[in-house]
Amino acid sequence: MSLFDYIFKSKKPKANFALSLDIGTEVVKALIFQIDSEEGKGIVIGVGRERQKSGHMTSGAVADIAGVVSTCQKAIEKAATGLGFVPEQCIVGIAGELVKGTTVTVRYERTRPQLKIDMPELKNIVQKVQWKAFDRVRQQLAWETGHSEIDIKLINAAIVDVRIDGYRVTNPLGFQGKEVSVSVFNSYAPMLHLGALQSITTELGLDLLSIAAEPYAVARSLGTENSVEFSAVFIDVGGGTTDIAVVRNGGIEGTKMFALGGRAFTKRLATELGINFEEAEQLKIRYSNNDLGRHLMQKINNILEDDCNVWLSGVELALGEFVGQDLLPNHFLLCGGGSHLPEIKRVLEQNHWPEDLPFGKQVKVDFIYPKDVINIVDKTEKLTDFQDITPMGLANLALDLVGEERVLGSILRRVVRMMQN
Repeated sequence: MSLFDYIFKSKKPKANFALSLDIGTEVVKALIFQIDSEEGKGIVIGVGRERQKSGHMTSGAVADIAGVVSTCQKAIEKAATGLGFVPEQCIVGIAGELVKGTTVTVRYERTRPQLKIDMPELKNIVQKVQWKAFDRVRQQLAWETGHSEIDIKLINAAIVDVRIDGYRVTNPLGFQGKEVSVSVFNSYAPMLHLGALQSITTELGLDLLSIAAEPYAVARSLGTENSVEFSAVFIDVGGGTTDIAVVRNGGIEGTKMFALGGRAFTKRLATELGINFEEAEQLKIRYSNNDLGRHLMQKINNILEDDCNVWLSGVELALGEFVGQDLLPNHFLLCGGGSHLPEIKRVLEQNHWPEDLPFGKQVKVDFIYPKDVINIVDKTEKLTDFQDITPMGLANLALDLVGEERVLGSILRRVVRMMQN
């Protein structure tokens, strides 16, 4: 009997423990955390990582369900070592080029502005926003894929901004006014990908709390949604994809993903140096840690230079989708295992950005560290790397699912459930 079998036969706490599962192209990361409802914190008590085998994932999407289940089991076993149980509830991240996130704003003109806004009217406004967003994303995916009837599902939603006659409010109930403006960020994913993740959690015997878009989780990880002065570009460089989230004035404007990550750089090294993938990966890690001789460091730099410029072109194309009347945020925040590569930070800082990407100031690049993630306390002291940000961000989102909700959040949650069903 494996540890996994033993754990699932043992008694499992339900209400105050949960599992965060980041199913990456290169590595599966599993966090077991205790939910402290009074403090609004997640206390990490178990950490497990397991490398994916070749062919199990493609560009952030599941390609072999049985293979990924096996890898997840091993990661969860490592996280549960010494605990004797695995939580039943879990939150799982989703990435990939067809995962879309966008903020839609609807302006609603009230026919009787002297009346106070009540719950039925507010629910009606939020529903109008959501259906407009749904239609927009379906059209975008149909254009990108060439399939007019692609089946998508809403996975995340968050209120970004609410204004009444131009004044920002947090709770519109009881206010009077003529024009109500509501901005909602939504993430969508194809049912094909969602179904694969649901099958995986079913095979693992887990109760799925939520599937969350990973760039959304990363952007929420710093708790900046209530700061109207905060703006940044979040870039998560994973094994198979690069996930980008643009935050303006504390609200998530949208997310973009493209299928180029750390695995592409490893394959380039393997091809150019005539070594296998595993050797190339270890060499890349040593290079990122500045643990090679000067001659070899320069040789690898020359090999990876062109690929990094191609990667930067992907970033430029993604950011081009956010060009409007406002300047793009000049503060870039990096995370993900692929961000260790020194060229990533270098090309972002040194690139002469094209004129159609308007930055008000020189681009500034920083990394997100595990200590920066709000509401998550690491008791294991094993969360030390940039690749740990995503599973920590997912754990932070899980706290919202069990905590108290604001009025708008509660209405939005009900609308989301209606649309999902």
